[in-house]
Amino acid sequence: MTTRLEPHPFLQQQLHLAVGQPIRVAIYTRLAEGIRSGAFRLGEMLPRETELSAMLGVSRTPVREALLLLEEDGLLVTRRGVGRFVTDSLPRGGLEQMRPFEVVLANPTMTMTVQPVRFELEKVTDFVSNRLALDPTANAWIRESVLLQDGSPVATVQEHLPAGRYLSDVSVRIASELLEIADEPRTLLASMQANGHVFTNAVCQIVATDAGPTRAKLLNVKPSAAVLIITQTAGHCGVPLYAAKCVVAPGHGSLSITQHNPN
Repeated sequence: MTTRLEPHPFLQQQLHLAVGQPIRVAIYTRLAEGIRSGAFRLGEMLPRETELSAMLGVSRTPVREALLLLEEDGLLVTRRGVGRFVTDSLPRGGLEQMRPFEVVLANPTMTMTVQPVRFELEKVTDFVSNRLALDPTANAWIRESVLLQDGSPVATVQEHLPAGRYLSDVSVRIASELLEIADEPRTLLASMQANGHVFTNAVCQIVATDAGPTRAKLLNVKPSAAVLIITQTAGHCGVPLYAAKCVVAPGHGSLSITQHNPN
């Protein structure tokens, strides 16, 4: 059993709150990122509620609510009379929640890295204009990355955000941060979530197709190889602002979707 009760460097970072974002969501996001990134080790004891609230500068109520949500998602376990601990093994992320693709495709026994390929301003495609409700003549940002597990490519990710006033009118902060976070070794969605931006009303679609010559080169597969394409479209402040396309190489393994009986 590992314990750590002294101030945690990861918790000393300022807690960013998006407009209208519940505090418990920001706390959940911060702690979940720390757990999945390894800042909090598997089996490690978390600081107590009073200590967490002091470190984050918030009251105990949203801290307690965030911790309960983390328990429901299988990231924390409570040992009565002792405290809350990071689970001994992280649950695989499913497609039922809005997560960055490097989290969705993560394998706890392998190292996942994000390798940026390009970040450019280009004319919108039908895919982008339809999902982000942009004029067909507008420009949009594209960030393309390759996801690698233990150094081998397993997926490519194309992320799109509107440019100019289409973006700044919705979020001045995202517009001002975009150029900087595009250099970070993670997807744009992961960076934006880490900075406190909340995306809602997400839609995920899945389709199978051939890799094609461009994707095949990045994934080191034949152009005729079957791949899985997962798209995400998400809104910010009620406006569609993020569209992504993830192409998963053959042999990656299964993807989970948790189903609930409405009855």
